[in-house]
Amino acid sequence: MKTDISRRSFLGLGAAAGAATLLGACGDGTVPGAAGGGTLKWGWALTTSWDPVTSSAGWDVHVLSLVYAGLTKLDERGDAVPALATGWKYNADGTEVAFTLRPGLKFSDGTPLDATAVKKSLERGRDLPKSLVGPQLVNVAAVEAPDGGTVVIKLKAPDFQIPNLLAGKTGMIVSPKAFESDAAALATQPVGAGPFTLTAYTQNAKAVFARNPDYWDAASIKLQHFEAYPLPEAATVVAALQSGQYDVAQIPGSQVEAAKAAGLQVQVIPSLVVAVLDVNITKKPFDDPKVAEALRYAVDRAALLKTAQFGHGDVAYQPFPKNYVGYAPALDGIYAYNPGKARQLLAESSYQGAPVDVVITTAAAAGVPEQLQSQLQAVGFKPTIEVIPQAQATQLVYVQHAKALFVDQFAGRDSAVQAFQVLFGKEGLMNPGRQQPPELADALAVVSRTPLDSPDYAKVLQEATSVAVRSMPNVFLYSVPRILARRPNVSAIPEFTVVQRFEGVTVA
Repeated sequence: MKTDISRRSFLGLGAAAGAATLLGACGDGTVPGAAGGGTLKWGWALTTSWDPVTSSAGWDVHVLSLVYAGLTKLDERGDAVPALATGWKYNADGTEVAFTLRPGLKFSDGTPLDATAVKKSLERGRDLPKSLVGPQLVNVAAVEAPDGGTVVIKLKAPDFQIPNLLAGKTGMIVSPKAFESDAAALATQPVGAGPFTLTAYTQNAKAVFARNPDYWDAASIKLQHFEAYPLPEAATVVAALQSGQYDVAQIPGSQVEAAKAAGLQVQVIPSLVVAVLDVNITKKPFDDPKVAEALRYAVDRAALLKTAQFGHGDVAYQPFPKNYVGYAPALDGIYAYNPGKARQLLAESSYQGAPVDVVITTAAAAGVPEQLQSQLQAVGFKPTIEVIPQAQATQLVYVQHAKALFVDQFAGRDSAVQAFQVLFGKEGLMNPGRQQPPELADALAVVSRTPLDSPDYAKVLQEATSVAVRSMPNVFLYSVPRILARRPNVSAIPEFTVVQRFEGVTVA
């Protein structure tokens, strides 16, 4: 019993680009009697859609978490803890879990957030034809609301990952009144029960929020107002922070020293984001296992990390960061840079020197494609660089399966099994070859059947990580920490591994 204790394609939002949307609960956002915490201006990113069911980027979860809440949330370590629910209890075999809701919950439109509302919201995520979270809910056989304060989720097969899964986009609870009256409007006008309410929105430019006094943990939210902006340009982000255009902004590793020299505070926060080469083993030359293996040893990860992030982060051989429960220490150095071995494997393979396209997007880190091209060429590959638009990457690489080798980043997921499904599942978005060995499916089944608080959980999850890394073609490169620079008048930002949160933050 639990007690109180991340895609890259972009969907049209149904509104003209650049059009401003004003929402009903505007006002000045001042909450009578609330402790003043100022306005925080965040240079980060804006969401592909304000509807979590149709949001198409894993990265969206950070901004969506400002306006939505789930039954659970993840703490700094990535463990599920209560949110809208005060706790949960599984049956003995893990096929049913009952959540107890906090009393008196309300959505930002004033309607009650009770068990029936949760039931309708989760069913919409599972059943809506255009839902992008539906694949994560296929194991949900039924959602029941036996009374106003209890939600029972019945599963087709044992799955103790549900509390983690529901902490992210998949479990964000949307007002039924909103999606039953005008679901399309949710793309620009969210109605949730998060710490803030969206009061104004200019697509691709700015989102303005006011503190939500009805949020279940409103006492921890000190900021009266919040503003989110698209990611600042690397060359101007420090100056923009100095000028007050932003109070907090994500910065690249190349700007860390400049930010410190300018008197800004810098936090390097471990995250679930990892740079990775996605390999389609159904396309030549990677349909030959020796070619795919040669690729693992041909890459100098430390050199790429230095180029991409000025050394901020760690060399990676797996999808999870150090100190995360799924991180398997046994994999450290498993495919360490070994150009001699790469050349030998390539010589033993069927590869005859055909060109290999290193596919990147317009958002690729400067210098990395050229460096990767040089590394592959040094062991006998004939690499060329192909640049595709960022907005077309998902369609070309993961829907049409048209590319053999893609330089990408994986934003992580709230549930470890969900991350495995995205990366390695037969229908996984980031598994362009759509193949999965039986031993990996078996390992993941064991993880799903193991309770999160079991003493065996870390062991079985790390074993699944080892099976995945050894049997799947993905080439993990380096971890990508969340680097935030802030003005001196902003208090420290909480360091959450999965989703960035702002409890306790103030602006003097």
